Amino acid sequence: MSSANLSDLIYDWNLHESGRFSPTDLQFDDETLRDGLQGPSVIDPPIADKIEILHLMDELGITTAALGLPGAGKRAVDDVTELAKEMVNAGLKIQGNCAARTVEADIVPIIEIAEATGAPLEACTFIGSSPIRQYSENWDVDFLLRQSEKAVEFAVKHGLRVMFVTEDTTRSQAGDLKRLYTAAINSGAGRICVCDTVGHATPAGVTRLVSFIREVVEESGADVGIDWHGHKDRGFSLANTFAAIEAGATRVHGCALGAGERVGNTPMDLILVNCKLHGWLDNDLSSLKAYCEKAGESLGIPIPKNYPVMGTDAFRTGTGVHAAAIIKAEQKGEVWLADSVYSGVPAGWFGSEQTIEIGPMSGLSNVIYWLKKRDIEPKTEWVEAIFEKAKSSNRLLTDAEVMEVVGEI
Repeated sequence: MSSANLSDLIYDWNLHESGRFSPTDLQFDDETLRDGLQGPSVIDPPIADKIEILHLMDELGITTAALGLPGAGKRAVDDVTELAKEMVNAGLKIQGNCAARTVEADIVPIIEIAEATGAPLEACTFIGSSPIRQYSENWDVDFLLRQSEKAVEFAVKHGLRVMFVTEDTTRSQAGDLKRLYTAAINSGAGRICVCDTVGHATPAGVTRLVSFIREVVEESGADVGIDWHGHKDRGFSLANTFAAIEAGATRVHGCALGAGERVGNTPMDLILVNCKLHGWLDNDLSSLKAYCEKAGESLGIPIPKNYPVMGTDAFRTGTGVHAAAIIKAEQKGEVWLADSVYSGVPAGWFGSEQTIEIGPMSGLSNVIYWLKKRDIEPKTEWVEAIFEKAKSSNRLLTDAEVMEVVGEI
C-alpha cells in the first residue's frame, strides 16, 4: 500500500446505532467556575485567573460558561460581574449563565448584573425533585410547582433567559418530572436541565430518562433545549454524557479536569475530545492543553500523569513494539499515520505529540530514534551502552541519564 488515509486504515465499530441521535449543533456549558469550585479540595482562584480561563473556554468554542452563584454573597457577585464585563468588553462569543435557587433573592443579583454589564445572562434556576429530597425537606410536588413557576416567571419578566433545573433528576419519579418540566416550559423556560446530581445513573438509565424528557418537551410543542449535567461518583460520567447526547440532549455540561462537588463533574476536556473524534465537533482544540493546565494550576488540581490526553504519559511510550510501529509510520513521511498507528487519539489535534523514550521494555530502535530526534549521531557504542543501561533499569530513563551515558563514552 503506497498511500492511504485514516478512514481506509481504521475500521470504526463506534459508528452510531440506528435510531440514535447524531447531533449537528451540539452545545457545551462549562461549569468549571461554578460547580467546579464546589470541589472540597479546590482553590477558588483570583479573578485574573478566572478571566484567563474564560478566554480559553472561548478559544475552544465552548458555548456557555457558568459564572457563579451570585446569591452566595458579595465575592460571588463581584466575580460574576467582572466575568460578565469581560465577555462584553472583550467581545467574547461565549455566553454566561448563573445558578440560582428557585427563590427571587437568588435571581435578583443576576438581573442586576445583567443590567449593569449589558451581558445577556441566563438564569439556571434549580430545585430538588427526587422523593428522597422531598422527604428530607418536607416538600411535596405542589410546593415544588409553586416555587418553580414563580421563579421562572420572575426571571423571564425581568429579561433573563431561563434554564430550569431539577436536581437529582436521575432518582426522580416520571410523573413528578413531567409536571415540573411542563410547568417550567409553560412559565417561559427556554431550556430544561436533567441532572445526575449524585452520580447515580448508568448509561442505560440515562438513555431511558432523556428519551422520556424529550417526549415531554415534544408534547409541550415548545422549542426548548435539553441539557445534561452529570457527576462521576460511579465513574460513568463520560459514558452517561454520550448516552444523553445520543438520546437527544442538545447541551451538555462539564468542568475542566472533572473538577466539582465530591469526586467531580464530567470532564469538559474529555467531552470535547470525544465529540471531536465522533465527528460531532469541528472546533480547533489545539489550546485544550493550555485550558487544562491553567485550570489545574488555578484550582489546585494536579493533572495525573496517566490522565487521558492531557497527562504527561498520554502520548509517551518506552515499549519497543509500540515505538517501532510509530517510527516505521514516521518513515513513510505521513505525520497522521505516526499519530494514529499506536494511539486512539491523534496527539496533534490537542496540542501534543507522540514521544518515544527509553526504558527496560525498549528496543534498539527506541535508542536510535531518541538520539536522532535530538540531532545526535547514533554511534554503535552509544546505542549499545544506553540500551544496556535501560535493560538494567526498573523505569524509563530520564534525558539526563541518557546523556550521562553518552558523556561517559
